[in-house]
Amino acid sequence: MRIAMIGTRGVPARYGGFETCVEEVGRRLADAGHDVVVYCRGTDGSDAGPRHLGMRRVVLPAVRHRTLETLSHSGLSVAHLVGHRTDVALVFNAANAPWLPVVRAAGIPVATHVDGLEWKRAKWGGAGRRYYRWAERRAVAWSHALIADAQGIADYYRDEHDAATHLIAYGAPRLQGVGTGRLAELDLEDGSYHLVVARFEPENHVLEIVRGYVRSDATRPLVVVGSAPYAHAYVQQVRAAADPRVRLLGGVWDQDLLDQLYAGAYTYLHGHSVGGTNPSLLRAIGAGTATIAYDVGFNREVLGDAGRYFTGPADLAERLHAAEADPQGTRRRATALAVRAGDYDWDRVAAQYEDLCRELAGKGASVPRPSRQRVVEVSR
Repeated sequence: MRIAMIGTRGVPARYGGFETCVEEVGRRLADAGHDVVVYCRGTDGSDAGPRHLGMRRVVLPAVRHRTLETLSHSGLSVAHLVGHRTDVALVFNAANAPWLPVVRAAGIPVATHVDGLEWKRAKWGGAGRRYYRWAERRAVAWSHALIADAQGIADYYRDEHDAATHLIAYGAPRLQGVGTGRLAELDLEDGSYHLVVARFEPENHVLEIVRGYVRSDATRPLVVVGSAPYAHAYVQQVRAAADPRVRLLGGVWDQDLLDQLYAGAYTYLHGHSVGGTNPSLLRAIGAGTATIAYDVGFNREVLGDAGRYFTGPADLAERLHAAEADPQGTRRRATALAVRAGDYDWDRVAAQYEDLCRELAGKGASVPRPSRQRVVEVSR
């Protein structure tokens, strides 16, 4: 099959969950013999060539503006797609819904990965939240299939939009054998620090994590990896809240070094709250790292009883104290999470995407839309 993947920053994956999914799924579809084209933004400074891990890269520009970047790049991508048709299109992010009728008019079956509850993100004002709610409804109406990466997202689309989804969670990398030798480059040692990796956005609770750590009696430093291209004021709040035990590294784009940071952490602190199944969380459990996560259903779905949870700075401080006071219990939880990581397998995820693409390509553009269906289709 010829499969297009649209709506992300593209590959190589250097940013977030969508990009990780595109790289891990796309490379496996290409290995299986499919012609996979990934639309990439020309704003990421990537020096990658026309192919990456068997996928064809089509690099197009985007408007460098928080509210226009995704939509502008996806519009150019769809225009290119219409002139270079594929058998199936996979569109990431319901915000790209305005372009779905164009894909359908070209006779290309399209599945939309709807992501999390974007309208809940604090960075969007009233107009932005109304747009995302509208885009959700349009994605339901104009997609041939919907993909959800967490049961909570599938439940939301069933209850809110009466729509079925294909539940396909992300995979977890296996990082327990990556080693920790490069931590010395950052003056760190294996097991000597707590870690948080996140974009600096309010719903990722980086500020609350830093404040909770600062009010704790933790002796291991807090290493913070992340940045935010459009949230300068929030970044300044995080910096102001830190004490000398907090190390703000900014973005770490070297994936091997990032893997070792996950593998060498004493605990991983995860504050994401609205985005469904999060690849950073899966990376942590794939590294066999004890995890303390913000208490929402998406995170409990991944961690279960092996996780520890917080809702604000005060109880995070308590969790950090307990983790440092009980190294043996912390190691047991880390081992249990490494076992849970086995439930999240990229090979199985890619096979589910392949099955969905075959289904859509076989039915063509006549496949019905996913609305007015009572039963959520689970393909996990």
